[in-house]
Amino acid sequence: MIRLALVRHAKSDWGDPGLDDHDRPLNDRGMRDAPVMAARLAASGFRPDVILSSTALRARTTAEAFAAELGVAVSLDPALYGAPANSLLAAAAATGAGSVLVVAHDPGMSVLAGRLSGEGIGHMPTCAVATFAWDQDDWDVATALDPDDWTFDTPR
Repeated sequence: MIRLALVRHAKSDWGDPGLDDHDRPLNDRGMRDAPVMAARLAASGFRPDVILSSTALRARTTAEAFAAELGVAVSLDPALYGAPANSLLAAAAATGAGSVLVVAHDPGMSVLAGRLSGEGIGHMPTCAVATFAWDQDDWDVATALDPDDWTFDTPR
């Protein structure tokens, strides 16, 4: 079975307009939401073999909250910063792992979640978690098909 979790980074802090976008930290709400959503994903039984994250600070911090809850190390991938939907899915598939969690950014996350859910997911708000499962063992086969199951959860 192939399983994929998409996690949009938690809410970021816009308090310093001079800060480079890549270096924006999470705000207070983001710091609260990330561990809560990680615990909810863990409670659902989803256990990734791999956690991939954008190198942006807000994504890394979100990924670390999920890693702490799920007991999986984070692998940073600079190509996930601002990546389009196809690149996000390709990065997950390239791991070859049966279960992958990806932490990245919009609009790529919303586009991919929408596509995989048959447009059932219209938008991935910050710290939203969407999971997808295919009754396949090969990423090439799985990603050519619609998922057999999907879920969607948001912090609000």
